[in-house]
Amino acid sequence: MTSTARRRWSRELDTEVSGIAFGPEGPVLVHGFDPPAGGKWLDDVIPGKLAALDRNSGEPQWIAPCEVGYGRGFAAGFGALGQALVLGPSTHGHRMVRMSLEDGELLEGSDIPSFDESIVARDVCHCASAQRVFALDSLSLNETWEYAREGERYHGLARSGDCVYVSVTQVSGGAGSDDPQGVIILNASTGEYVGYLLRPCLPTIHGLCATGGLVTVFTEQIESVIGPERMGEYAVALGDHPGGGNRDTLSMLALREDGSSGGSPQWFRILETAPVGDIPEVSVSSDNGKLYVERGALLEALDALSGRPLGDWTVPGLDMKISWTVAAGAGLLAEETRVSLFELPA
Repeated sequence: MTSTARRRWSRELDTEVSGIAFGPEGPVLVHGFDPPAGGKWLDDVIPGKLAALDRNSGEPQWIAPCEVGYGRGFAAGFGALGQALVLGPSTHGHRMVRMSLEDGELLEGSDIPSFDESIVARDVCHCASAQRVFALDSLSLNETWEYAREGERYHGLARSGDCVYVSVTQVSGGAGSDDPQGVIILNASTGEYVGYLLRPCLPTIHGLCATGGLVTVFTEQIESVIGPERMGEYAVALGDHPGGGNRDTLSMLALREDGSSGGSPQWFRILETAPVGDIPEVSVSSDNGKLYVERGALLEALDALSGRPLGDWTVPGLDMKISWTVAAGAGLLAEETRVSLFELPA
């Protein structure tokens, strides 16, 4: 029976939340902004602010103006010196800033290229736009490498150890709905192309994450990936699905992160068979060998290595999330003006 996740704390804020960051230790970072009166603003970016909350109680430790505001492209996390890193739009283009975790003091900032998605880590921040993938050093804030190849468009990132995994569309004569999608592997330190984790063969990749030695891909119509030897397993899973459809419209594929499986999944799971337009919003996060699948207000934990269910909860407010992340057995939820921490004892 599904239980309600235990809320460790909840904090109402006098600002609208645009992003959060949360690690295995240290404070909770909350990025927010004050919406202009009437919802009108002359620039593309609304000025931002950054707050640090105590991870055990949710009590505010400090709040400070932030060079990075509210707009297209945003990421935050923790750098090599235990400082806050924030990337995103400013009134003068995209910027990356380092701020003190003690009091929010601005320590350094740098102009950076625009991006759509980013992964912030202590050594380097990896960013992707449709045209290129690039890395920013977390100490110098300088770009250290870029990767771009003709005929490719990039739209998703995951990292594990020395590798970055990028979902890619293979464009043939202009982007179209029939252009296949796959996953490439890049060296996290140099940007060197390592190879394909999954050759472009899928209609859509909705997201990916890496943990437990596997990369999990959110996708659909997985028949071309699982191979003829597992079509019986696929047919049974499709027939047993309560949705009753004749094909999978949302599935998970777990692939060995070193690419040794040649694109054949370690395991797969059909999540939905309903028509695409009828599928509720679904996303996945990962932490310490576990996957957390979010569907509306329902959260399910899976063992990343086997796909085995570990537990599920109803998380109040998850269906209205601005952002959600998991670390150290806890889930951090950001709603419009509230941040909450939930315990996830899977």
